[in-house]
Amino acid sequence: MDVIVIGAGLAGLVTACEALDRGRTVRIVEQEGPQSIGGQAYWSFGGLLLVDSPEQRRLGIADSLELARADWLASAGFDRDEDAWGRQWAEAYLDFAHRELRPWLRELGVRLFPVVGHAERGARTPGGHGNTVPRFHIVWGTGPGLVAPFTRRLRDAVADGRASLSFRHRATRLLVEDGRVVGVAGDRLADDLTVRGEPSSRDVTGSFELRAESVVVATGGIGGELERVRELWPARLGASPREAVRGVPLHVDGSGLAIANDAGARLVNGDRMWHYTEGIANWDPVWPQHGIRILPGPSSLWIDHRGRRLPSPNYPGFDTLTTLEHLRSVGAEHSWFVLTQSIVEKEFTLSGSEQNPDLTGRSIRRLAQRVLPGAPAPVQAFLDHGEDFVVAHSLTELLDGMQRLEDIDRAAVVAAIEERDAAVADPASTDPQAVEIRRARDYVGDRLVRTAAPHRILDERHWPLIAVRLRTLTRKTLGGIQTDLDARALGADGAPIPGLFAVGEAAGFGGGGVHGYRALEGTFLGGCLHTGRRAGRAV
Repeated sequence: MDVIVIGAGLAGLVTACEALDRGRTVRIVEQEGPQSIGGQAYWSFGGLLLVDSPEQRRLGIADSLELARADWLASAGFDRDEDAWGRQWAEAYLDFAHRELRPWLRELGVRLFPVVGHAERGARTPGGHGNTVPRFHIVWGTGPGLVAPFTRRLRDAVADGRASLSFRHRATRLLVEDGRVVGVAGDRLADDLTVRGEPSSRDVTGSFELRAESVVVATGGIGGELERVRELWPARLGASPREAVRGVPLHVDGSGLAIANDAGARLVNGDRMWHYTEGIANWDPVWPQHGIRILPGPSSLWIDHRGRRLPSPNYPGFDTLTTLEHLRSVGAEHSWFVLTQSIVEKEFTLSGSEQNPDLTGRSIRRLAQRVLPGAPAPVQAFLDHGEDFVVAHSLTELLDGMQRLEDIDRAAVVAAIEERDAAVADPASTDPQAVEIRRARDYVGDRLVRTAAPHRILDERHWPLIAVRLRTLTRKTLGGIQTDLDARALGADGAPIPGLFAVGEAAGFGGGGVHGYRALEGTFLGGCLHTGRRAGRAV
């Protein structure tokens, strides 16, 4: 066997397919069953950051490689010796997203939704961070649509004997001989037919040992292991949350990082994380403490646990980590969106392939229903059943509902609503959120599908009133195994470890930290594609 890939997520699949294209033989080792192929990417919304794409140009978005580089570097804030490789990976990713990514995906049959989103808008101030222009391209078919061409190619290779899939094989150590990684060993787990994402059996039925010329770690990060997240939580983000919800399944536990470290690989930037503050408990959970993220437009009022309006730039969809840092610094285990039915209908999208059946199913008919009155069906299900939602037909009823969920300062909530409403009602207001709502509607994509016409929350024509209790949602670790631009894992001395490679989140999406401190969104799936493509060409 030429190549062993540990992990059947997107980065592992891409690595395998690229290696197969070079004539290599490949075996994928995966602790979950075949129902889980595609890993976290399968659950994803399918967002990719592209630079100066035809979709952007058609919408009048003036983007460039230079502008994207400036946005990336301002957001990343690279400031450590360990960032040397991350910087190089950032430059390489931007070039990939500008020139190669879209044509390659089109060759594979992957298409993009024509409206480009403006995720992670950030602060529009000198030295601010975020995407200056919209760059968030949604795969037509979301995560499953992105995973599909790689699973098809892999299964074709299995059929003709060039690849093999070893499911329910849990890697517990890498085989090292004379300083070279020569294989992987671990436990064979009992077959388990649980559905994708549900916790599977850890009953051990035997052991295995496999050898190959190259071994690629593609096992993801630590987002499903809440205690590990808390252990690595950095002081700069405030106190670690006590009541976080999981944005990824339990098996995303960082085990691959540990075995790589045991084999001599250097782990860096473990304190850099990407978790969301717009998490809600899934009313129909798949895994324990299953959370879903709201992808919000800019109009909702955001208040902390005491009812105080969040300061600029902490508005919905603007600056993920600044908002997280603010809420954790004031001790907020929860925060709140307060909004109207008109806002929820236009501005609420739920992250995840399963929460967007129209995009995932590539259904024009179902997609067209988004412009009809009423919230999208998955959003309506949360309004009807979600434990974090309050729907009311008067301000008193809304406050009573919020009070039943958490102790709030009712007067502070009312004051925040009135302050926001006064600003939105005044076309000349310099209130930062009111300015950003107006600015968002200047972009045709936001005006069509993402930003409601400005109105007061207390305008009864737009009711019922809605409040949503929000929690910290764990998602990505931005650090990982340090790698060079061929995805070779580096040791403590900075030299490549012969035979060992790392890709995807396990490699901090390249170099042990391509994002630095902050991501621009659309770069997680993109990072899996990029690192997998480079590794597959190198193994």
